[in-house]
Amino acid sequence: MTDQPDVIVVGAGLAGLVATHELVKAGRRVLVVDQENRNNLGGQAFWSLGGLFFVDSPEQRRLGIKDSYDLALQDWMGSAGFDREREDHWGRQWAQAYVEFATTEKRQYLHDLGLRITPILGWAERGGGNADGHGNSVPRFHLTWGTGPEVVRVFQEPVLEGEKAGLVSFAFRHQVDELIVEGDAVVGVRGTVLEPTDLERGKASSRNKVGEFELRASAVIVTSGGIGHNHDLIRKNWPTERYGKCPETLIAGVPAHVDGRMLEITENAGGNIVNRDRMWNYTEGINNWDPIWPNHAIRIIPGPSSMWFDATGKRLPAPNFPGFDTNGTMKAILSTGHDYSWFVLTQTIIEKEFALSGSEQNPDITSKDLKFTLKSRLAKGAPGPVEKFKEHGVDFVVADNLRDLVDGMNKIGRGGATVDFAELERQIVARDREVANKFSKDLQLMAITNARQYIGDKLARTAKPHRILDPEHGPLIAVRLNILTRKTLGGLETNLDSQVMRADGTPFTGLYAAGEVAGFGGGGVHGYNALEGTFLGGCIFSGRAAGIALGKSLA
Repeated sequence: MTDQPDVIVVGAGLAGLVATHELVKAGRRVLVVDQENRNNLGGQAFWSLGGLFFVDSPEQRRLGIKDSYDLALQDWMGSAGFDREREDHWGRQWAQAYVEFATTEKRQYLHDLGLRITPILGWAERGGGNADGHGNSVPRFHLTWGTGPEVVRVFQEPVLEGEKAGLVSFAFRHQVDELIVEGDAVVGVRGTVLEPTDLERGKASSRNKVGEFELRASAVIVTSGGIGHNHDLIRKNWPTERYGKCPETLIAGVPAHVDGRMLEITENAGGNIVNRDRMWNYTEGINNWDPIWPNHAIRIIPGPSSMWFDATGKRLPAPNFPGFDTNGTMKAILSTGHDYSWFVLTQTIIEKEFALSGSEQNPDITSKDLKFTLKSRLAKGAPGPVEKFKEHGVDFVVADNLRDLVDGMNKIGRGGATVDFAELERQIVARDREVANKFSKDLQLMAITNARQYIGDKLARTAKPHRILDPEHGPLIAVRLNILTRKTLGGLETNLDSQVMRADGTPFTGLYAAGEVAGFGGGGVHGYNALEGTFLGGCIFSGRAAGIALGKSLA
């Protein structure tokens, strides 16, 4: 591309690729600017598990799941809890539009690009116990065959074809420092050229300056991601009144380049940020024994059977069960004055119920190797990556008896918290006595029984109830769970065309935003809570909206 582009896209992650794809379809010329190198095309989406939120899909129907737009919208609105008249104005509209997209066009749109789904669906964020409150009423987590890299591929390939055709060019190692505003419109970007690097994907790169740049276009789309690795900004925005004091120990579920720089840069230019205090961090974080980026963390995606205790060994109150209510459990953990908690489980549970987030932690599905997947998932023992964490992970304790388990837990406890053996034993024995019957007053056991009514959980995700202290199901395992930083739920306010809004509520000419930097649409499509499988979809939906809108307006 030798002439001035029609559009500059700031950020080569998923939302940026989707927007570029739509612009190329419309015949527009696009320059994609990113502070990292070409190896990082696709951004954080590449490292994801590849979960996608569909409603009333063929996969759901084949499994006997009855879903609908009305049920999904009820779940979304009950989870979002929109309560801010001004800041939630566009978020509400994005929510309704996204659920409609997930019910109608989304699956076919991705299928036409070559994306396929695995047959068993996950039931994520099962909720807080009320039909009209937070959580998924039914399983909606559709796992991409090929995980995150496949979601990236289906958009990256047509974008690279656009590069060959001369419609797309890339400016890697270009760090945007300023949006150029002339009159009332954004007309380009200025910034720093960083020293070249051939570092592998995800590695932290230098910020050494070797030059400056100024680039101009008819419009700019900001698709630079969230704040997940910027712990200073997370602490600044932390919603203490809702969750409690920000944890002293935070571990990073995203690479170092997820720094949130473009939020302040866009705000300085006149764009409006809303819902800064809304974020989505996980309570089941573990330190990666084989890290790629600094402070690299992995999230355990748990089935419902592990017993969950606070740092001192007190069982968390219902409904704080694994996989049910992320933010509710966050509040329960932090209310104890400590910033970590414990799973206590058996080998039987870890074999069936532990999944790890991340494409690299699921090499069988990521590689789209059916034989490898069947061997990995059906063989005796936990999947290989899970067993490696059990063996090498600093957060894991494995023992043949509860006394030794508690001793190991206390060796890696922090902040002065200790677990009392007798009290932990009392709680586990009380729970174990309830297993003798198929019914129980224990709400977690009731939840497990309910989960196993769904064939996907019974076959692949939920172990048959058994006594935790039964040696036939051992060894015993304890996992120290840390707070893992991940997603930004607030961000740049945008209308349904992904055009950035000014503080007075008017559209900002020439400026668009999509993906996490825009709170996945509108500055907060999720409200206070996410339903999972919605982050990649939010990047796709908002990036698509920006690309289609500019493709038409620049005609």
